[in-house]
Amino acid sequence: MPVYALAAYRGVARRLVLAYKERGRRDLAASLGGALAEAVPVLPGVLSVSSAEDSTTWLVPVPSRRVAARVRGGPHMRRLARHCARSLAETGRPAAVAPALRLDAGVRDAVGLDRRQRVSNLAGRVSLQPAGAPPAGAAVVLLDDVVTTGATAAVCARALTDAGMVVTAVLSLTAAG
Repeated sequence: MPVYALAAYRGVARRLVLAYKERGRRDLAASLGGALAEAVPVLPGVLSVSSAEDSTTWLVPVPSRRVAARVRGGPHMRRLARHCARSLAETGRPAAVAPALRLDAGVRDAVGLDRRQRVSNLAGRVSLQPAGAPPAGAAVVLLDDVVTTGATAAVCARALTDAGMVVTAVLSLTAAG
């Protein structure tokens, strides 16, 4: 599963992600979601996977811990995914948000954890939310804000794949390192 990022996690890109995610700048959601939407059509293989019956691009936001979502005024990646889907639809590309994943209790903040620790932190704690899942066999794009080690993306992609979905790509606003 390929992983793409719009920018490195430094400079202006870092400041924008932190302002949106940690400092309550929800007004940035439309712009950040729009930036993700511009990238989706050019991701290799993403649009070619859609079947003739359903050309919908399914966007699955990486979930947040419940406490983090409360502090951030709701699931911040779901908000970005909605703006991304809206922007795609405005250009004639059907898209839908599928809040298909959730983090179970016991997941701690990943800041400062290395890849092994992040995988251990998430092991058995990413669950499929059937009510939010796209149709069986659907091709999905997993959306994230910062890819640090790739552990979160890998665990989330595995949960989706195990549920019968095809993860065509991970698209993140930024990549650390």
